[in-house]
Amino acid sequence: MLLVMDVGNTCITLGVYRERELLLTARLVTDRDRTEDQYAVELQALLSFRGLSTDGFSGAAVSSVVPILTEPLCRAVEQTLGVTPLVVGSGVKTGLNIQIDDPAQAGADLVCGGVAALALYPLPCIIFDLGTATTISVLGKNGAFLGGTIAAGIGISLDALSARTSQLPHVSLKNPQTVIGRNTVAAMQSGLIYGAASMMDGMIERIEAELGQPAATVVATGGRASEVAPYCKRRVLLNETLLLEGLRLIYERNRKG
Repeated sequence: MLLVMDVGNTCITLGVYRERELLLTARLVTDRDRTEDQYAVELQALLSFRGLSTDGFSGAAVSSVVPILTEPLCRAVEQTLGVTPLVVGSGVKTGLNIQIDDPAQAGADLVCGGVAALALYPLPCIIFDLGTATTISVLGKNGAFLGGTIAAGIGISLDALSARTSQLPHVSLKNPQTVIGRNTVAAMQSGLIYGAASMMDGMIERIEAELGQPAATVVATGGRASEVAPYCKRRVLLNETLLLEGLRLIYERNRKG
């Protein structure tokens, strides 16, 4: 089996593959103060809870945008599974042609999403990752990673509204019933969800115009994707395990190499 781990600013998303079959997914809270031993205990407990033995793993792959946690998590994996994880970064074979000013600046999460989208979807492709930040990655018609955009995520926007305004509460991001909110909570929910969906629709239109390709494939992933994508006017394919699939593909390419 293969353990894949996407380390984000808010959550650590785990996946376990047997060959190409994704057996399970799980999420842990990203805690920069937690030690490798604590993560090792949590990982072991999680696998045991899901009925998996720690003896059956042949490899692991990690994508991380939290550098301070990368090494402790890798050591936790080594303690628990007895394998040394492949960490996505410089020198790792991805098969992705990264055509930005400095390819080394491409985040590991964006690379994993690009690798998976290249394997799964028609080109050109626009990838939205709605997490702590909202990132947009663009694959051209020839499969090259052309770049993208970064914006504040819905959670950050909600936290800012609640912290920086005296009369706005911290609300749950439940589905808004109408665009025109008839109370403060409904108005905030509408602004956050419909606002994010409208941003997606608008950015898709602008990116397609810049590409000269009016019918790009649009994919959404990340912790907030399922909350926002249904409200887009454009057709958006939801793939909540896109980055895990990218990690699996990258691991396989490097193992074969």
